[in-house]
Amino acid sequence: MAEHRQTQYQQPQQQQQPTDAIKGMLPARAPSKTQVLAIVTVLPVGGTLLLLSGLTLAGTLIGLAVTTPLFVIFSPVLVPAALVIGLAITGFLTSGAFAITALSALSWMARFLRRIGAEHAKRSMQDTAGQLGQKAKETGQAIQTKAQEVGRDRDVKDKEGGKT
Repeated sequence: MAEHRQTQYQQPQQQQQPTDAIKGMLPARAPSKTQVLAIVTVLPVGGTLLLLSGLTLAGTLIGLAVTTPLFVIFSPVLVPAALVIGLAITGFLTSGAFAITALSALSWMARFLRRIGAEHAKRSMQDTAGQLGQKAKETGQAIQTKAQEVGRDRDVKDKEGGKT
């Protein structure tokens, strides 16, 4: 039984060839035409963009190296000027934000008042219609009552006229 356990857990060692290791790293199937075209187009575009970013970085560093002495020499003038310009821009942006806020508040108030006015007008029209209906009902009852009184008066006159 001990021999069976040893043979069960022991696996024969296969010697791998160098070509087998390389084949293991390669994909099982070849890339498609679209994948090849994608790589062919991406590589030049990526390289060009990388070159342009490197040139931009180099130009920025050269410009900074050239202008740093000028900034140091003119800093007594440039710093207050930068502060003034910064504060002016901040003021303009703040006033614009306040103007937009005020316009939106006025727009909201106008819509709110228009809606309340419409509701008030609707309510007053309903009240007026109700009052007119009530008035028409009262007038109809008054006419009916008057007609009944006239009818009674005729009956009374007819009875009195018939007796005499």
